Amino acid sequence: MCSRNVLHVCVRGTYSCSCERSEGSKHRCAWCWSIFTGLTSLATVGWLYFCFVAYNDSNGFNGKAFDALRVWVNWYNGCLILSAVLALYCLMLLLLSLLLFAIKEPLDLHCLHKVLLTVGLVIVALGIAAVCRFWTEEWKVVRLSLQATGPFLHLAAVTALTIISWLVFQKCHRAQRSVSKILIIVAFIAVIIMVFLSPLTIKSACICDKLPPKPGLVAHRGAPVLAPENTMMSFSKSVGCGVVAFETDVQLSKDMVPFLMHDSGTQFLQRTTNVEAVFPNRTFDSSRDITWKELQELNAGGWFVKTDPFWSVSSLSEEEKTAAQNQMIPSFTHLLELSNKHNIPLIFDLKNDQHGSCGDVVKTIQDSGISQHLIWWLHSTHRECSKKEYPDFQHVYADRTSMDSDGGSWLNMQFSELSTEEISDLRSSNVTVNLWTVNERWLFSLLWCAGVTSVTTNTCHVLKDMTQPDWHLTPLVYRVIWITADLVSLVLMSIIFIFQRKTQARSHIFLLESERRIPLLSI
Repeated sequence: MCSRNVLHVCVRGTYSCSCERSEGSKHRCAWCWSIFTGLTSLATVGWLYFCFVAYNDSNGFNGKAFDALRVWVNWYNGCLILSAVLALYCLMLLLLSLLLFAIKEPLDLHCLHKVLLTVGLVIVALGIAAVCRFWTEEWKVVRLSLQATGPFLHLAAVTALTIISWLVFQKCHRAQRSVSKILIIVAFIAVIIMVFLSPLTIKSACICDKLPPKPGLVAHRGAPVLAPENTMMSFSKSVGCGVVAFETDVQLSKDMVPFLMHDSGTQFLQRTTNVEAVFPNRTFDSSRDITWKELQELNAGGWFVKTDPFWSVSSLSEEEKTAAQNQMIPSFTHLLELSNKHNIPLIFDLKNDQHGSCGDVVKTIQDSGISQHLIWWLHSTHRECSKKEYPDFQHVYADRTSMDSDGGSWLNMQFSELSTEEISDLRSSNVTVNLWTVNERWLFSLLWCAGVTSVTTNTCHVLKDMTQPDWHLTPLVYRVIWITADLVSLVLMSIIFIFQRKTQARSHIFLLESERRIPLLSI
């Protein structure tokens, strides 16, 4: 009895910030706040789910923030941590409210919790509004993620439904009116049917009889998690991952020397070099404002160790940190030599072709002596010219329309632009499909099951160790798991219903006997 009282006091104290039991009749809005707690919990958990699946593109989010604020901070990880704290806090209050209901305590939510719940809901609403305004493409990622998580969400929903059934049946048996009991049972049965049959709507590429070969890995600016992006150290690191190609970005300096740099436009050197320290009184709005000799004066690795963009610097040895800090901006020739040495193909974006033709880039390729078949030509403007002069270039297309009109058979697209069904159809038509940028295991696993040829990635060091997708089931095995989970849940809920009914009947009999004893005692 003492331990029970302690439990009541602890739960009531956390939820209501009061150790004394209050009268439920004084708090008519208690149930409204309990419902609000439940809805806020769903909203925060849903937002946390979005943050986790969008983590694949977190570097792009941080890049957009840098463009707006000109300060590099890992904003995304901060948002993720805040979202996790909000979700855990709301779930804690929801569990406390369910426990209070089960032990027949009044649901008297403290004002501080009400304020924090409201703040949490506002934060989620602002986050959703910001995504709809500035990051709309991520909603495609959510739809794609449901193919990877759908079977597990179904099992989680079945488990939660089984646990909640205890409270639902308790509420039903406590109801005085038959109409109320019928409404509760009908509503709960409707929810059970929807959850139990939800796998009929789940279509995942990883529910298949035959698993396609593992996709190849294309090094996105090298291995940017392990070394500064677009540096020779970064590309050398990616060689150890067994990548099937290098991906980079090429720009032309003022004196027409091709070099590697992703950022373009206003202050394009600010994020990844020490340009402000070396040239404090000059503004570089494009690569045409700086010569190759001046570029060689810049450091292209110190920013990586200082800002730690992927929170990965701690995993590097002291020698690796020193090497990273001393990286320079490489010329395109340097990468061509590395590519030719290791027989690794190269695909690149030409960032500033507006102030010249690609002739300087093509000449650099020719002078390097690299085999033509190692060049995956992506630049559309000079495709016809390159086909005539360099017939062995492998031509890659950024959209299906251009590929079909040109009679090509190689696509390079963002992963969210193609459904898994489209990927399977393209592969069955012998079209090579490379998707960018794929960093997370769940996404790589799903695209692997869909049959994609290769993926461009920042995390080749992680994906290279995967010998199979995170999960893969045959349709028969999945149906067995699905039906078994539903049947077990149904049996458990039936037992809970019968137990609650007998418990309520015994309580009713006890009350009747107590009422009979009272008149006798008075006599």
